[in-house]
Amino acid sequence: MNKTVFASLLLALPLSLSAAPQTLNVPLPPPVPGSSPAAPASTGTTPATFAQLDAQQQRQRRADYAAWRALPEGERERIRQAAARFNALPADQQQRLRQQFQAQDQAFREGWRLGPQVGLEFPKLHGLFGFVPPEQREAALAVLRQLSPAQLAQLTLVAQRTPPQERDKVRGAFLAVPPAERDTWLKRQAGQ
Repeated sequence: MNKTVFASLLLALPLSLSAAPQTLNVPLPPPVPGSSPAAPASTGTTPATFAQLDAQQQRQRRADYAAWRALPEGERERIRQAAARFNALPADQQQRLRQQFQAQDQAFREGWRLGPQVGLEFPKLHGLFGFVPPEQREAALAVLRQLSPAQLAQLTLVAQRTPPQERDKVRGAFLAVPPAERDTWLKRQAGQ
């Protein structure tokens, strides 16, 4: 299975697999009210079953839902489409993909909460954006979501080439760059 197909199918997995796989009926967080009719009608967690989850699982589900709501509609639609492809797979293949996803590093899994575009590149961006101070989080996420795939690719080079002691400085400089100057900044920092 090529990287793009696998990545698309990973998006169809729940944003968190903290519950046992057999308790998950639909691999998406709850749909946003008024969202596309293609969104699943249920997540398999009714209010009664949600109440039966332990406190950590409830926190995880709430965090999953908040991450889902924070995604732009275009990203949510891509996830819905991936979910449809995932749901069309045989149960054993779904289980294998769930196991492969669970076997990944937690930082990798958490990166997928950022959506298809940023999530795909997050393992390479983790050095710069894995530990963003709370006051920079919203701005950082907004900027990352504005980047084109080419800009994200350049930013991954910057992230991989930045020594740990310089990450805060480089991230701050990147976030301060006006949108019209990002291409130039990224090319200069990536050495292109």
